[in-house]
Amino acid sequence: MNTANKITMSRIVMSLIIIIILLFPFDQMGFEFPTFLISGKILIDLKYIVVGVLFIIASLTDFFDGRIARKNNMVTDFGKMIDAISDKLLTNSVLIILACNGKISTVIAVVIVMRDIVVDSIKMVVGNKGAAVAAIGVAKAKTATLMVGITLTLFYNLPFELIPLRISDFLLALASILSIISGVKYYIMAKPYLKEK
Repeated sequence: MNTANKITMSRIVMSLIIIIILLFPFDQMGFEFPTFLISGKILIDLKYIVVGVLFIIASLTDFFDGRIARKNNMVTDFGKMIDAISDKLLTNSVLIILACNGKISTVIAVVIVMRDIVVDSIKMVVGNKGAAVAAIGVAKAKTATLMVGITLTLFYNLPFELIPLRISDFLLALASILSIISGVKYYIMAKPYLKEK
């Protein structure tokens, strides 16, 4: 368990904490997060702000663990696997919960989760044949756009909501489009391996 992998594992822990905070029935336990009214029209639930801060920290670990692993020659198969799991656990679980709570369109959650299932399956098949599908730029752009979009959603699209300008919705829609494009590109890259018997 090297330093990079420990950082990745911390992202999994933070992801689980985020899920618990979003799903735990605090109101049934007699506890309610404070709410605030911004500009007399935007009602802010502190629960989503807390989750937003944790999500930012967890997202930053995604940048640092890979950078540390490459810089210090700590790249391992376990690290690659756990990094992929932690990324999906963080983003997809939050997307599903936000969709269920009516904070985002269910279409966005379905498209991105389905794309991840397909791409991960392709990578698994290719990996079993002793090859690998390298990360592509559009996929990295999708991840960055998605994380910023989720963060803005958790922060009620502030400060853009005051204009009002739905930047969070735009970024999530863009992430969905990039998800489809990257999924198609991954399929094309892996097609020769998928045809092999």
